[in-house]
Amino acid sequence: MGIDLTYAPAPESRSIVDLKASYGLFIDGAFVDGHGSGFKTISPATEEVLAEVAEADAADVDAAVKAARRAYSRVWSRMPGSERAKYLYRIARIIQERGRELAVLETLDNGKPIKESRDVDIPVVAAHFFYYAGWADKLGHAGYGEDPQPLGVAGQIIPWNFPLLMLAWKIAPALACGNTVVLKPAETTPLTALLFAEICQQADLPPGVVNIVTGAGETGEALVAHPDIDKVAFTGSTAVGKAIARSIAGTDKKATLELGGKAANIVFDDAPLDQAVEGIVNGIFFNQGHVCCAGSRLLVQESIADDLLERLKRRMSTLRLGDPLDKNTDIGAINSAEQLARIRELSEIGESEGAERWSPACELPSQGFWFPPTLFTGVTQAHRIAREEVFGPVLSVLTFRTPSEAIEKANNTPYGLSAGVWTEKGSRILHVAGALKAGVVWANTFNKFDPTSPFGGFKESGYGREGGRQGLAAYLKTEQGGR
Repeated sequence: MGIDLTYAPAPESRSIVDLKASYGLFIDGAFVDGHGSGFKTISPATEEVLAEVAEADAADVDAAVKAARRAYSRVWSRMPGSERAKYLYRIARIIQERGRELAVLETLDNGKPIKESRDVDIPVVAAHFFYYAGWADKLGHAGYGEDPQPLGVAGQIIPWNFPLLMLAWKIAPALACGNTVVLKPAETTPLTALLFAEICQQADLPPGVVNIVTGAGETGEALVAHPDIDKVAFTGSTAVGKAIARSIAGTDKKATLELGGKAANIVFDDAPLDQAVEGIVNGIFFNQGHVCCAGSRLLVQESIADDLLERLKRRMSTLRLGDPLDKNTDIGAINSAEQLARIRELSEIGESEGAERWSPACELPSQGFWFPPTLFTGVTQAHRIAREEVFGPVLSVLTFRTPSEAIEKANNTPYGLSAGVWTEKGSRILHVAGALKAGVVWANTFNKFDPTSPFGGFKESGYGREGGRQGLAAYLKTEQGGR
């Protein structure tokens, strides 16, 4: 008699989240109605409506910016750094205390597996607020002058792939430096940002220091174009990033842009293959591939390609796709119908251009937005799936023979956000990492983040850095940053 090694369902309870029927805008420390028509946010795993969310128009954005300006001028910029630190520390502690609630809400609204929300996103969110709380009274020692000053009001726009984590990346350093913020979350994932607004109230943050305006592209455009915004911070697509850069050209607004990527994950013939397979899987299938720095191009040395692919396919066959609230789930739901359509389109183009497509046997749920973990072999640098950002669980496999060929292929992209190198030779790691045109290079690992380490890209992956001491420069008047 065989032993049943399948996993029994282990669902996380939804009851910890108190979902409201509707949510307003968070302006000047209070929730208010928006002037727009409003919109629904849905669960990508089930397509059920989670809540009705207010839409901010230009007048709402103006009210939020004015509230942020008052708070900046009268309270926050005048407050000693040691006092600002107490608020950031308090927010970090509340995030930890409400971590399970935040994780469940993030998974409901985004579609990512609960184990990722619970074990990665929320702990790193809290860590960012703790880290920048520590910097708030030490800005004179950050290397940006003896008494660096805040910029003023920051307009921040975040994407749907890491809703709360991207909020933390932007709000924590801005507040530590003495700025106030108006933040617009993505229209498909606004709920954890609105819960964060409640956390700001719970922490007794002065009204107007943090303002949350929900909406779609027009809301973001109004925020970027507002004349009283001193700083624009954006994470999202390269196309929108270029539009923002054009919009603020000729103004004195400072900007950081963290945009798309097409990262190369390079595996040499002396790499620890089982470890590399885990890194490849984490690099492209973590968060359904909805990651700007995803290792979406696997460059494997020709002599080990067959062995590595055999191990990789065997590992992919063990990935569990399904209910994101199940603690055993590895692959959750695609965030939206629009994103699923793009993933399908580029995958079909990959096949039509001659690449060989493979996915493990995988039953997709009948409701929601789903796509199986997929890899393409026989890919060339001319294939669109090797050049364009799919932003889904799709891996393109290319081969190389020499380190110089690997470097040349890795750099053959308009992007420059991240890369990975797998080898036992330390000298090779240093040589290849130095030659790669990427803002972040991981060695024998992938997708590892820490608030003390800066993150950002080159070329069409944007400019500026978030995280670490370097992340403070984006929110200070410095010689390096101007203003």
